[in-house]
Amino acid sequence: MTSSFTIHDAAGYEQLMGRWSKKLALRFIDFAGLADGERVLDVGCGTGSLTFTLAASADLAEVVAIDYSPVFVAEATRRNSDARISIRQADACALPFEDRVFDRAMALLVLHFVPEAGKAIAEMARVVRRGGVVAAAVWDHYGGMPGMRMMVDTVAGLNEGGRQMRARYCFQPMMQPGEMKRAFAEQGLANVIETELMIRMDYRDFDDFWAPIAAGEGPLGKYVATLDAVERARVDEAVRDAYQAGRPDGPRSFASIAWACQGTVH
Repeated sequence: MTSSFTIHDAAGYEQLMGRWSKKLALRFIDFAGLADGERVLDVGCGTGSLTFTLAASADLAEVVAIDYSPVFVAEATRRNSDARISIRQADACALPFEDRVFDRAMALLVLHFVPEAGKAIAEMARVVRRGGVVAAAVWDHYGGMPGMRMMVDTVAGLNEGGRQMRARYCFQPMMQPGEMKRAFAEQGLANVIETELMIRMDYRDFDDFWAPIAAGEGPLGKYVATLDAVERARVDEAVRDAYQAGRPDGPRSFASIAWACQGTVH
């Protein structure tokens, strides 16, 4: 298995993360660059947040998108109406492409779910031409995701399973300052730059925040799905209280930061 991300339903993923990855995709492209006529590889395309934003951002020759999850591949394919875009199932650590065939390879919110992240970076570098760009972005779970930390810190105070989940969530691969930059350099990429990208996650109310997690989507949802009825009720109540923070239920906004990194292929 080359991904630790849990996905059951494409619509649930959209509510959990897809809507935010669309916002982040614009900032990521600004950072990583893009030019007309390029062939671009999207590694770990999910439901197509970066894929379709790439196609709308430049007159590209081709966008090839891959994902390990058949659920994501099916949904991105269903959404696609652009002849320049092709989508297929593939492993980020064993890309099914010849050497030096793309101008850029980009991975948005993927590497922290790849246990062998260094191998995935090496594969991205292999399929990009000399002088081309490899770029990736991952959330800063430990210090840059206050909305999610609100949830994991709350459940960590309720039971040992919550404490263990928090430890896994906060220290996934590539998330610490400088970690992705070092990994890019170790894979032979040159002119490596790391920066921070910020968006805001705006929720209508608690249910808008909690519903996909409660349905078992993503790493936090995977934890919730293990709870018995009594513990689940405690978690629901505690997280609701944290979200509302003593005020009536309603809109809340959280600044969310991702680490982004790019390097040039020799």
